[in-house]
Amino acid sequence: MSTKKVEINDIIKPAFLSYAMSTILERAISNVLDGLKPVHRRILFSMFNDGILHDKATRKSAYIVGGIIGRYHPHGDVSVYDASVRMGQDFNIRYPMIVGQGNFGSIDNDPPAAMRYTEMRLSALAEEMLYDLEKNTVPFIPNFDGTVKEPTILPAKFPFLMANGSSGIAVGFSCDFPPHNLNEIADALLLELKKPKSTIDDILTIIKGPDFPLGGIVSGDFKTIYSTGQGLLHIYGKIEQNEKEHTLTITSIPYQTAKSAIVSQIAQFVRDGKLLGVTD
Repeated sequence: MSTKKVEINDIIKPAFLSYAMSTILERAISNVLDGLKPVHRRILFSMFNDGILHDKATRKSAYIVGGIIGRYHPHGDVSVYDASVRMGQDFNIRYPMIVGQGNFGSIDNDPPAAMRYTEMRLSALAEEMLYDLEKNTVPFIPNFDGTVKEPTILPAKFPFLMANGSSGIAVGFSCDFPPHNLNEIADALLLELKKPKSTIDDILTIIKGPDFPLGGIVSGDFKTIYSTGQGLLHIYGKIEQNEKEHTLTITSIPYQTAKSAIVSQIAQFVRDGKLLGVTD
């Protein structure tokens, strides 16, 4: 048997590039056309295909997850369930795509109940992502075992990427796109239609900046961020002071910050003498 010597670089380079592209396109980074990662697209499509709509009864989460895994997304049930739950948490996603029934977790990082206990259905906004699928609006491909077909993207009348944002870390690529207010997005689109050569300054008169689920105050160099796609955002909570009752009320906290962690940190600062004047 003859042998052939090859350079290890000649083997590793194409293999790594193939792996990297698969991670970027098929797992970690959202498609800009509909704003979704494959798992989210398959969740919405499977539920829509099964008629689990906003005006219908909720179905057991375990039934829904089983259908997604069996037909479209042959990965772990926990990852599919977690992705489904997150799309139904109004403290994690600006415009929820799923309406959940039962314990779907909390702002204090409490985990959701097991999928056998919870139920869900699509939200009305989620259905705007899927309408007109049957009219050949998007390409379909065979699923992983060739038994059914699935869309490569969704028609997406709802601007998911702008409204809900996206984050992900792939191989050599990452994405951290903040959510925005839907009314401002609509007004900016109308401006683009009326004035196709709108500048960033024109758009910034309408879109003031990101709009996170938990509110708060957002600051940053928005012109640079929207012009280049890069920059830093700072998110602050809000505190209201009642001088008569000598109280401070936290009315909003930064996005993806656990309320319990803030309370614990405040208590620790008081104990360490770093925060004075707080008695309870």
